[in-house]
Amino acid sequence: MTKDIFYGPDFDLLSKQDPEISSVLLSELKRQQTNLQLIASENFTSRAVLAALGSTLSNKYAEGYPGKRYYCGCEEVDKAENLAIERAKSLFGADHANVQPHSGASANIAVYQAFTKPGDTVLAMSLPHGGHLTHGSPVNFSGKWFNVVSYGVRQDTELIDYDELRDLAIANKPKMICSGATAYPSLVDFEKVRAICDEVGAIMWVDAAHFIGLVAGKAIPSPVPYADVVSFTTHKVLRGPRGGMILAKEAHAAAIDKAVFPGMQGGPIMSAVAGKAVALKECATPEYQKYAKDVIVNAQALCTALEGEGMRAVSGGTQTHLALIDIRGTGVNGKVADERCGNAGIVLNKNSIPFDPEKPGITSGIRVGTPATTTQGMGVEEMKIIASLISRAIRSEDPSVLAGIKSEVHALTSKFPIYNA
Repeated sequence: MTKDIFYGPDFDLLSKQDPEISSVLLSELKRQQTNLQLIASENFTSRAVLAALGSTLSNKYAEGYPGKRYYCGCEEVDKAENLAIERAKSLFGADHANVQPHSGASANIAVYQAFTKPGDTVLAMSLPHGGHLTHGSPVNFSGKWFNVVSYGVRQDTELIDYDELRDLAIANKPKMICSGATAYPSLVDFEKVRAICDEVGAIMWVDAAHFIGLVAGKAIPSPVPYADVVSFTTHKVLRGPRGGMILAKEAHAAAIDKAVFPGMQGGPIMSAVAGKAVALKECATPEYQKYAKDVIVNAQALCTALEGEGMRAVSGGTQTHLALIDIRGTGVNGKVADERCGNAGIVLNKNSIPFDPEKPGITSGIRVGTPATTTQGMGVEEMKIIASLISRAIRSEDPSVLAGIKSEVHALTSKFPIYNA
C-alpha cells in the first residue's frame, strides 16, 4: 500500500509535516480497499469529487448566495455554486435548489425552520420502524422543539400503514408531514402522501437522503413532482461529497434560502459545493443510470441470498439499495452479528426491525446496503458469496474462523480495487 495508489503529490508534504495524520489516511484507504463496505449510507466518491474537496475553494468564505455575498472576491465560487444549482434543478426537474447545507441533518433543520415554529405538530416515521433522528427522536432537536407524532408500518406486511397515517393526520392536523427513512427497504407511495397532505393542509416534506441517488439514476420514482420540499444528503447512493441539499417548489424558494442562510448556518463549504456539482454532473450520465439500477439488482440478490442462509428479509425483500434483515433465526442478536462481521472484515450495522423485542443497542436485525460494492463493480454472483460470508461470520464465535473469513473477504475485494487507476 503506497501513496501512489491514490494520494497526489501533496501527500509527500503531508507525510513530512504530519506523519501521524498521513498514516491515518493510508490506513483508512487500506481499510476501505480490503474490507467489504456494506453500510447502506456509505459509498466511494470519484477522484474528481475528491479533487474538488481538496481544492483552494476551501479557502474562500462565501456567506450569502451567488451575486449577493457578504464578502467580496466571490466571483469564482459563485460560478461553482451556480453550476451546482442548475445541475440539481436539471437532474431532478426541480423549481429551486439550495446546495449549501453542510449535512442532511442541517438540511432538515432548515426545512423545519422554513415551515414550522417550535411547538408545531409534525408527522414523521417512527424511529423503530425506520425513521431518522431528525424525525422526532427525543434526544434530537426535532423531538425537543416540536410535537412530533409518529406513524409506522403494519405488523403483517411491514409496509407503511397509510390508513394510520391518514387517521393521525386528520386527528392531529400537522403543519407538516415527513416521509422518508433510514431503514425502510420499500418504496414510498408519494401520491398517497400528497393526497393526505392536501386533505389536512400540511406541507409535504420528503427526506430522500437514502434513496435520492436512485431517483437521480431514474431507477425509482421521484418525489419531486409531489413534494413541497425534498431534503437529502449528497453522499450515499448519490456518490457525492458528504453534505446536504434541498429542492423546493418555486413558492417556497425564498423561505428555504432564508432558513439555510442566515437562519441555520453561515458560510457554505465551497469546496464541498464544488464537489456536489461534480457529482451531479456524473449522475446525469448513462453510466450512472446503469449503476443506480445495478445497486437495486445487487441489493435484491443479496437479500434473496441471505434468506437462503436462513435469515428473514423485512417486508419480504427490497425495492431499494438496502435490505433490513431479521436474524433471530440464527440465534444471534444484531449487536453480536455486527461485532462478528466486523472481525471478519465485513462492515455492516446492527439495526432494529419493526416491533423489535430487543433494545435499540442490541437489536434483532442487521442492515446491509450495496452502493459501495456496486461502485467497485461487484454483481449478483458476488452478492451470493457475500451472503455466505455474512452467514458464516454471524454463526461463528471462533476467532480463527473469523480470521479465515476475513482472508476470504480480502481475496474478494482484491479483485475489485478502488482508486486503482
